Amino acid sequence: MGDVFKALADPTRRTILDELVLRDGQSLFEICSRLTMRHGNTSTRQAISQHLAVLEEANLVRSHREGRTKIHHLNTEPLRSIVDRWPLHELKE
Repeated sequence: MGDVFKALADPTRRTILDELVLRDGQSLFEICSRLTMRHGNTSTRQAISQHLAVLEEANLVRSHREGRTKIHHLNTEPLRSIVDRWPLHELKE
């Protein structure tokens, strides 16, 4: 679970996850383009690739190959395990 918190600590990684929520199944090129156009992020492809590696290590992103292209998908299971660990209860007054 520590990997999940580490991955979520970085604002660029959270933005990548936000973009995968809006449009799942993106290549590195598509993610970089969306980060630049929608968020003004000027990170290099290599930097975004490293962020994706951290997200994959935390199991927040899964990927597969389509020919030479690696396609990235959001995986919310690690987030569900956090919610299951600390369920929210209504506050009693």
